[in-house]
Amino acid sequence: MAAAVSAAVSIPSSNSISLQTKTSSLISPDRLSFKKVPLFLHREISNGSRVGPIRAQVTTTEAAPATAKVEKISKKQEEGITVNKFKPKNPYTGRCLLNTKITGDDAPGETWHMVFSTEGEVPYREGQSIGIIADGIDKNGKPHKLRLYSIASSALGDFGDSKTVSLCVKRLIYTNDQGEIVKGVCSNYLCDLKPGAEVKITGPIGKEMLMPKDPNATIIMLGTGTGIAPFRSFLWKMFFEKHDDYKFTGLAWLFLGVPTSSSLLYKEEFEKMQEKNPDNFKLDFAVSREQTNEKGEKMYIQTRMAQYAEQLWELLKKDNTFVYMCGLKGMEKGIDDIMVSLAAKDGIDWLEYKRSLKKAEQWNVEVY
Repeated sequence: MAAAVSAAVSIPSSNSISLQTKTSSLISPDRLSFKKVPLFLHREISNGSRVGPIRAQVTTTEAAPATAKVEKISKKQEEGITVNKFKPKNPYTGRCLLNTKITGDDAPGETWHMVFSTEGEVPYREGQSIGIIADGIDKNGKPHKLRLYSIASSALGDFGDSKTVSLCVKRLIYTNDQGEIVKGVCSNYLCDLKPGAEVKITGPIGKEMLMPKDPNATIIMLGTGTGIAPFRSFLWKMFFEKHDDYKFTGLAWLFLGVPTSSSLLYKEEFEKMQEKNPDNFKLDFAVSREQTNEKGEKMYIQTRMAQYAEQLWELLKKDNTFVYMCGLKGMEKGIDDIMVSLAAKDGIDWLEYKRSLKKAEQWNVEVY
């Protein structure tokens, strides 16, 4: 797919594991270099075609003929998209190429970045998800059910050859009501994977979070924790890749909410993007346990957004602004609370307006 690719990958020396040379036939040695510095990936890529945005508005006072059928034209990049190529009964077997912890040792919980080989057999788009089936059986002696994870890499993958897929996974460990420590089956399976291990993959699935076609769109991304995954895939395509037929000229605005600064995921990558593209990329972090607003309130993602409320509302009134939300379910209500009063000043019912945005594919939510 790519006419020319150059890539460099740097990962932490501690807490990271990678496939050794004798088993790394899936990775070209001249494509990658591993250095003992914080996680940062970068490459330049050229690749193929895309269809430009199409917009239509029809106003008429006459009834349409009974046989007329209007085909909806999506504003998103969904032409030729692949969905559910691999299903639970017949998953694709990939191989772990890289697995590294990307949160600090003092962070509340571990998050890992992992790369799996697909050999191009699992073609996905930015914003889609894949399913993972953990090894072993459940308490009833049956195979574990699949768990869905948002893809954290662009369609070309972290290595730029369209032959890998990456995930961003938080290890789930909690204490139940009986005081017992419970470990999430699939998240712990993934975080413990060693390079070279096989992994069963299903999908890809999903169209809700696909990127807009319009390269001049305003894209507002709201993520908490591992909800950053689809936005990393968006931003790599926008700012770390070169495409013959796609050059992002709009505004990308990322709000990322985490509990501590040691939990900020891909921070170096995003800061590099902002440094190189100051006119096209705005970046705001909300660190709830370390930051407060002028009222002394904890800095959640909706608290940070409130500082730009009027600017955000003006953007939301544009017909080429797209909002994407991924992460904890509770943040959508906080955003509603911000927008209700601002919309009311313009005589607009926010909840009704939000429904119109959803219908126009401009309000996209994937929360859990």
